[in-house]
Amino acid sequence: MVVDDSAVVRGLETRMLESDPAIKVVASVGNGQSAIQTLERQDIEIVVLDIEMPVMDGLTALPKILASPSRPKVIMSSTLTQKNAEISLKALELGATDYIPKPSSSRELTGGTDFKRELVEKVKALGAAVRRSSGRRPTPAAPAAAAVPTLRRPGAAAAPAPASSPLAPPGTKVVLRQAGTERPDVICIGSSTGGPQALFTVLSGIMKAGGVTQPILITQHMPATFTTILAEHISRLSGFPAKEAADGDRIEGGKVYVAPGDYHMLVEVRNGEKILRLNQGAPENFCRPSVDPMFRSISQVYGRKVLACVLTGMGSDGARGGKVIVETGGTVIAQDEATSVVWGMPGATAQAGVCAAVLPIQDIAGWIHKFANRRA
Repeated sequence: MVVDDSAVVRGLETRMLESDPAIKVVASVGNGQSAIQTLERQDIEIVVLDIEMPVMDGLTALPKILASPSRPKVIMSSTLTQKNAEISLKALELGATDYIPKPSSSRELTGGTDFKRELVEKVKALGAAVRRSSGRRPTPAAPAAAAVPTLRRPGAAAAPAPASSPLAPPGTKVVLRQAGTERPDVICIGSSTGGPQALFTVLSGIMKAGGVTQPILITQHMPATFTTILAEHISRLSGFPAKEAADGDRIEGGKVYVAPGDYHMLVEVRNGEKILRLNQGAPENFCRPSVDPMFRSISQVYGRKVLACVLTGMGSDGARGGKVIVETGGTVIAQDEATSVVWGMPGATAQAGVCAAVLPIQDIAGWIHKFANRRA
């Protein structure tokens, strides 16, 4: 269902979505109240929900939509303003699954291909997740890892590979490797679809466990403005001092740095100090910021003393960078399929054979805390 007060936008989004034969738009309505009424009559898997609407806005409608019998996944849709970014992040805290930045002009909306591609990909990925969770296809059984760094022995877990994995053919089993031997000097995390909620869970859990002294570098697939708000939400919800990274920032222990939207975040050494560098190099995996360049650059600077984590997200970003990290002696872990909104990025990383553990989201904080505080 498409929910937007603009009939033009509803028509455009409907045509975009139905250009893919796997998607059917069964309803198109102009406000939140109409969406709730429609859900009483229709079995709907995905709702694309505008924020600013008459009668009932998106944020007011969200909890009622989530409580409807069909339990749909909700993608918030809004233009890129600071106010809408704040509301979108609030919606994610309240249970929305994802967001999509809506072009601010009709020319961009009708002529651009990026918005169409992102909208279609997100709806298809979340539709697959709904069918998986509802039992419409079997979920691969992969034993959950214990929340300690060394109990998962290589070869202990198996799960089918996502077809999109660039490093492993379909059907590849997850084979775990030993964690690195060095206490990490840096923790780096990559995430995308479902990532904000996962980040809040992991970082809050680390802080509740006693915190870490290492800096934490995060690349979350998000546009500009959203990443500023994300860093503020991380500070408020986890207790970690967090900021959107700026070019030339000196990396300090115990702080969280979030890659800004539209910039890759890298690490380099200048005058003996580790600093952050931002650039607008070519997108990787259709993304900027991208996880792979961050992982590669961190590996070059920190060598064996790296702990990387790949959380829920579409695509395969992080898998190739994770391979570089383990080749230089670092350690990589990933979120498991059962607790991922989309098991694309963590699945590709796990299938690449680079992970020391593949964990439910609720166990990741404890694993990171224990590994980060191990004896040097």
